[in-house]
Amino acid sequence: MKVEDVLESQLQKRKQNGSFRTLKIADPKQIDFSSNDYLGLAQVSEIHQPIEEFVENGASGSRLLNGNKQYHEDLESFLAEFFKGESSLIFNSGYVANLGVLSSIPQKGDVVLIDELSHVCIKEGVRLSRAQHFSFKHNDLSDLEQKLNKFHKQGGNIFIVVESVYSMDGDESPLLEIVELANRYDAYIIVDEAHSTALHGDSGFGYCCHLDIQDKIFARIYTFGKAVGAHGAAVVGSKILREYLINYSRQFIYTTALPYSNVKTIEAALNYRQNHPELWDKLQKNISLYHEILNQDISKLNSNHPIQGVIFKNNNDAIQFSNYLNENGFNVRPILSPTVAKGKERVRICLHAFNSEDEVRNLCHHINQYFK
Repeated sequence: MKVEDVLESQLQKRKQNGSFRTLKIADPKQIDFSSNDYLGLAQVSEIHQPIEEFVENGASGSRLLNGNKQYHEDLESFLAEFFKGESSLIFNSGYVANLGVLSSIPQKGDVVLIDELSHVCIKEGVRLSRAQHFSFKHNDLSDLEQKLNKFHKQGGNIFIVVESVYSMDGDESPLLEIVELANRYDAYIIVDEAHSTALHGDSGFGYCCHLDIQDKIFARIYTFGKAVGAHGAAVVGSKILREYLINYSRQFIYTTALPYSNVKTIEAALNYRQNHPELWDKLQKNISLYHEILNQDISKLNSNHPIQGVIFKNNNDAIQFSNYLNENGFNVRPILSPTVAKGKERVRICLHAFNSEDEVRNLCHHINQYFK
């Protein structure tokens, strides 16, 4: 078969099982209950004002060539202090940062244990490494300890990789207990803070700092494309970790550095968040209101995070419910298998600090009406 025929055949399978993906531009008339802009920082003009003094349009190269600028190193110093770490290193996205860390640090003879619901970039990263890798049941400390006990005596290092908050279920990792297990079995913890960056704590320094365990985490990955409302990511950890990634992470070595405008936006957004703790307070009130109004018999996520959702047993039901909410003026998206497991398809609902109380009430009213 010609390659186009093979591709078309695969696409037809997606269409037949209801999982075919298309690109859509959000209707500006619809109320945003979909984006990861939890605090609305992507929409704050004060953060994204044009830069007064022109510096350059792009960094013009990778940072090991001509792309390393003073503004990169200034931001990394700022981020290390903001996230209470010894040092930090900027990557171009959270996806790339996870690939960079997990493909280069675990060595042959090491073992990487990842939560089964970890983001695909974590799974892809460990596949690129030379280490063995295994999944443990989601947030299941007993299963994790069983695997730690199994591999502890084999020699080599053990890495535990989790997300502080999971992107589809909005639930938190039991990090305090994981730290205890890591100490018991001499393991190293890597935490993806993508969905807690800029949220937890008065300043938005993430879940690890909120629990005051940042010094017990080998590497923390912070993403700026969600609640920060910008783009890029940073790995926070020791100076040795930073130097190692500069020397061995291909995703850092061979990538053109972030431009000046992007770097300044990250710093401005985090400063803005630090000076506006009321945004997190308002978001938490909207989350409480959502749970208060929504009928309790609806199959929904049990989440204290802005990530919420209504669960279905197949793709078609999720699509039908999503279309209903779209038609009534709400911007939401269905999450279909294979992105989530079969039987756990859902409509993902993201609450925001900028959603008014009336908007949240109206959304819940329509959800309740649908299930009547």
